[in-house]
Amino acid sequence: MIALALALVMTPPAAQDCSAAEIADLLSPSSTPYRLACRAVLDAHAHVRRPVLIEGEDASGAALDCNGGRIGMADRPGTTRLPTVAIWSRQVGQVWSAPRDVTVRRCVILGNVRIWGMGAGGTMSDLREASRRADFTRAAQAAAPSGVTLDAVRIEANGSIPLYVGPGVTRTTVRNSTFAGHSVSTAVYLDAESANAVIENNDFRVRTGREIIAVDGSGANRIVGNRFDLHGRGGVFLYRNCGEDGVIRHQTPSWNRITDNVFRGAAWFRPRLVVVGSREGRRPYCAADAGWPFGSSADDGDAAVGNTVDRNRAL
Repeated sequence: MIALALALVMTPPAAQDCSAAEIADLLSPSSTPYRLACRAVLDAHAHVRRPVLIEGEDASGAALDCNGGRIGMADRPGTTRLPTVAIWSRQVGQVWSAPRDVTVRRCVILGNVRIWGMGAGGTMSDLREASRRADFTRAAQAAAPSGVTLDAVRIEANGSIPLYVGPGVTRTTVRNSTFAGHSVSTAVYLDAESANAVIENNDFRVRTGREIIAVDGSGANRIVGNRFDLHGRGGVFLYRNCGEDGVIRHQTPSWNRITDNVFRGAAWFRPRLVVVGSREGRRPYCAADAGWPFGSSADDGDAAVGNTVDRNRAL
């Protein structure tokens, strides 16, 4: 009973519906991000002309339903440090405060979405230090957002990766959505130690500089029933990016399910729809994480096992 009581005390209250004043503030044009910690349902075709930041445990349960409207400005593209929509953890002393169970629905997002835990905002020192410990996967997942859902959104990329799922982020769901525009990199990046994402029934029409979805040391994800326009690029690549930024990758790109997807526009020469183990240590920075007896520090290989790749079609 005592343990149950403590658990109830520690559980943050559910987010409330946004007030009229909060909705008005959200819709006020600004270059300063609006901190969303309530549930907002906008009028049809409303336009949020400022970045949206959903940060920390007190934003758990926050939701934004644009009702077909837009977030962002076409002439003010989202960047890595200032995304159009940021769902981030916040560091409080030595502890990371993470939002849970956040939903974004029926929005046209001009730019990008960043879901990030440890290292939010681009600081890599915390990630590097934590990766030197054997419990890094557990620590990264405990520090990261979990249960984020993007439902029936359209992300119009303008250079930056339209959806980045950062280290340790778990249970991200992307469904019934469209990726358009252009990215210098991928359309979706599932980074190290992330897990249990569901990417289902989406249209990938975005032009990319490389493969559409990167699974970098991310495990137990489901990429099912999507439609990819490849424009000559690769489809889904599974690998472990050993040594990048000196961060040891502990988890491997394993136990993922990639099935029932349709790929159009593959390269005529060497078409690559789904590639399991696409790097195997072939990067100049792999030695940057050397010296520890675990993860990519001990073995630069991708070590991808237990993946299911089935019933995918090329048209």
